[in-house]
Amino acid sequence: MASLLQRLGRFSYRRRRWVLTFWVGLLIASAATAGLSGGSFSSNFTIPGTESQKAMDLLSVHDPATKGASGRIVFAAPAHHRLTAADRADVQTVVTEIAHAPSLASVSNPFTAGGVSHSGQVAYANISFHKSQNDLTNTDRQPVLAAARRARADGLQVGLSGQAAEPSSSGGADVGLGIIVALLVLTITFGSLIAAGMPLLTAIFGVGIGLTGIVTASALTDLSSAVISLAAMIGLAVGIDYALFIITRYRSIARPGVSHQEAIGQAVGTAGTAVVFAGSTVVIALVALFVTGVPFMTAMGFAAAGTVAISVLIAITLVPALLGFAGDRALKGKHKLTDGSHNRTIGLRWVEFVMAHRKIVVVVVPVIALALASPVLHLHLGLPDDSSYAKGTAQHTAGSLLDQGFGPGLDGQLTIVAQQASTANGTNGAENLARRLTTLPDVAKVSTPTLTPDHKLAILTVTPSSSASSTATTNLVKRIRADRARLTAGTHTDIAVTGTTAVNIDVANRMSQSLLPYLAVIVGLAFLLLAIAFRSLLIPLTAVAGFLLSVAAALGAMVAVFQDGTGASLIGVSQTAPIVSLTPVIAIGILFGLAMDYQVFLITGMREAHAHGATPDDAVRNGFRQSARVVTAAGLIMVSVFAAFILPDDNIIKSIGFVLTAGVLIDAFLIRMTLTPALVSLLGQHAWWLPHTLDRLIPNVDIEGTNLQQDTHPDADPAHEARELVPA
Repeated sequence: MASLLQRLGRFSYRRRRWVLTFWVGLLIASAATAGLSGGSFSSNFTIPGTESQKAMDLLSVHDPATKGASGRIVFAAPAHHRLTAADRADVQTVVTEIAHAPSLASVSNPFTAGGVSHSGQVAYANISFHKSQNDLTNTDRQPVLAAARRARADGLQVGLSGQAAEPSSSGGADVGLGIIVALLVLTITFGSLIAAGMPLLTAIFGVGIGLTGIVTASALTDLSSAVISLAAMIGLAVGIDYALFIITRYRSIARPGVSHQEAIGQAVGTAGTAVVFAGSTVVIALVALFVTGVPFMTAMGFAAAGTVAISVLIAITLVPALLGFAGDRALKGKHKLTDGSHNRTIGLRWVEFVMAHRKIVVVVVPVIALALASPVLHLHLGLPDDSSYAKGTAQHTAGSLLDQGFGPGLDGQLTIVAQQASTANGTNGAENLARRLTTLPDVAKVSTPTLTPDHKLAILTVTPSSSASSTATTNLVKRIRADRARLTAGTHTDIAVTGTTAVNIDVANRMSQSLLPYLAVIVGLAFLLLAIAFRSLLIPLTAVAGFLLSVAAALGAMVAVFQDGTGASLIGVSQTAPIVSLTPVIAIGILFGLAMDYQVFLITGMREAHAHGATPDDAVRNGFRQSARVVTAAGLIMVSVFAAFILPDDNIIKSIGFVLTAGVLIDAFLIRMTLTPALVSLLGQHAWWLPHTLDRLIPNVDIEGTNLQQDTHPDADPAHEARELVPA
């Protein structure tokens, strides 16, 4: 593989105009196709096969009106006051205005539908739209948003929840700040703006082509809106990393007497091979999301994997082409490394310290990681409710006002769908069911049953005493399902529990159940891939063990802050809540990819030194000195990008930014830069042990580039260009 990539690097250098034209043309064509495709994204989190989803599907068949998006507008008098006659008139005016909006299907009247609290301070109206959640736009919401603004101007407190509220921003300006910091880190690393700009430029190419391709695909199949965020995040991360590694290797090879083409070929042949293997592990991690059994997670994984694959191709073709355009300017600010012992870099001093205390390091580092990971033992997963939004948002206001006026359970209502054996009984069986439901613990209220237009389903609403995200509400759903036979005995009905709260609980359960299988798949496949790359069994073992430590520590730190509230105020978290059920799986996928990147970059240098006859300790020392700078820069860049997600007020965005920032810090600096060299040094020659049987079976991919051809006069003889890409 190294020889093939060397020829590809030389070809990309010589035909750089062709290569650049190809990628620019592909980006333009991809953007144009996306613009014409009319693709759209879904914001629904559905899991086929769960009870809640089956009940939702059944309900939509028998009552098509339920397919429309829904929400709630909440009104309250100024603090500690009742709604006055004037306030009630204002509320009635708002409700009437909304009811006449063309986008609205129905609006309940708080004063006739039981939507006023006993204290008389809070009132709410349920809202239904004609359009489904996927098709709803801000234009459709505008009548509700405008009415809410007028009510606030009249002195009322107003909150909005569900699809009635305007979607929150993800803090794009803060991501831009992270990219600026990344450029600063790259400039310091290379000492050259030209060299620093290349990784960002090529990463933007990869993300741009990947995202426009996803938009086009959304016109052909249902894709979650979260696909864009995941693909952009992972595409930017690996795009910068891969270009950074190749450019760093090129700058270390280039010297007097070695042509640019030769240096580029050598860089792509060695670092490019590592990039291909690192990218393969990321693709494995993302494609493996299919084991969750959740369609939108599978689609998300495949879409993001496609972006990563494009980033790999760009790294091994466009990067050498851009280096060719830059010429000597890409080498400015370069700090040459010497072979002598007088070059006492910080990285060299650090690895010597680690090797000198390697037995202590291999004990202390895992202890620290496990201590950070301990809170993950009481991880509680859920999906966001109104309390998860930042204070001051319309959603948080709605949740707080409803809690104040009606108790925490109103925001966590459950929908019981009772399928009747006969339409002749009316609601008799459902009424008996309602009476039995009221006897269950943690049930505050059960509504009067209503029938669907065809009278085949009876609908009951159960209001818990606890909040939507509480363990008590989760237990209530489990209890209703477990007690199904007793609750329906003699009622001639078959029931199912659904509604937003039940769907969230089912999604969280599926995510919890899929965590271990997902980890097993990606760790197992990565072990095999790394064993092939480094022709060793112990090196892959240290890689996956280190990853498990780092991801457990990162998840534990997130639980401690966002679920338990430890130090939450330091990063602006005002209210604790369960961890969003999608976060651990997404974090594992992204962190696994980056961890394997750092492992491949670090071990490649050690393997190269070992293959050239260095002693075990010298191999660790030389390999670390060669790779420490790029791993440090890559880690700092990803920390700056991910930390930008901690800045927005949205707790969900904060938690994702936090776990990724913590994960990169722990993995790059505690695991890869500290524990890994200590372990490899402690293992000595055994680190590269491979049984003879496997040695014969495993192909030699030559990741260290020992078989690369040397060509000191490559700039001439363009007649060989076509043959360069054909293996001899």
